Amino acid sequence: MNITPKTVVVFHYTLRDEQGTELESSRDADPSAYLHGANNIIPGLESAMTGKAAGDVFSATVAPEQAYGLRNPEKVQRVPIKHLLFKGKLRPGMVVQMNTKEGRHPVTVTKAGRHTADIDTNHPLAGQQLTFDIEIVDVRAASADELTHGHAHGPGGHHH
Repeated sequence: MNITPKTVVVFHYTLRDEQGTELESSRDADPSAYLHGANNIIPGLESAMTGKAAGDVFSATVAPEQAYGLRNPEKVQRVPIKHLLFKGKLRPGMVVQMNTKEGRHPVTVTKAGRHTADIDTNHPLAGQQLTFDIEIVDVRAASADELTHGHAHGPGGHHH
C-alpha cells in the first residue's frame, strides 16, 4: 500500500540540521505515526512521504518555508521574567516555557537580565533547512475514528 491521504504512516526518522548535526531520532524508541493528508507533520516531509510504501528508506531535505518557516525578527521581544517557567539560572540559549493567554509556549532566551529577558518566539528550527533520514515501517488505511479525529491512534500516534 502506498502513502496517500487517509493512510496512517508508521516510520522511523533521524533529523539533521544544515551542518549535518543530529537533532533528534526515533531509532532508539517506538516509531512515529501520523495520518497522511491531515497536516500532522511539516508540509515538506508530508510531500516527500507521498507515494512511498512500507520498507522504503530515503532522505528528504526540506527548505525552511516547508518546515518551521523563516525566522521573523519581530518575534524577538522583551518580557518580565515572571512570565517564564525555568529552573536554575536563566541563560541565553535556554529554551523555556512562557505563560500566555493561549497557554504555555516554548521560547528561546536571547538575553537574560535581572527583571526582564529578551526572548525569541520563533520555532527553534525556524529558518533552517532540515534533512530527515526516513524508514517507513508500515502503511495502513486509517480507521473511521482516526479520520474523524484527524490523527493516528495507537503506538506512535495519539492516545485518548
